[in-house]
Amino acid sequence: MQNMEVVTTEQATFELLRQKLDDFVRRMDDLCAPYCKRHIEWLDNCEVTRLLAVSSRTLQTYRDTGKLPYSQINGKIYYKTSDVEAFIQNQRKSSLKA
Repeated sequence: MQNMEVVTTEQATFELLRQKLDDFVRRMDDLCAPYCKRHIEWLDNCEVTRLLAVSSRTLQTYRDTGKLPYSQINGKIYYKTSDVEAFIQNQRKSSLKA
């Protein structure tokens, strides 16, 4: 078992350290943001069927019934990521009620 040492410090020193750590974290977030962008604005049919683990026919039903909004460009169907996330949340809420 490892011994733990307690270190005490003045309030002002602690606040200064905390502020410096907050500044460091903020700078790291700013530096990493261009490389860590995970939010994809649009998803295609294939991505959404995999994400929802449903067939393309089930996805068609969601579109036909208005449960999942979509856009069609040159015959290809796209879904906003935010709409898919909202759909997933609604599905979870519905399953909890049942």
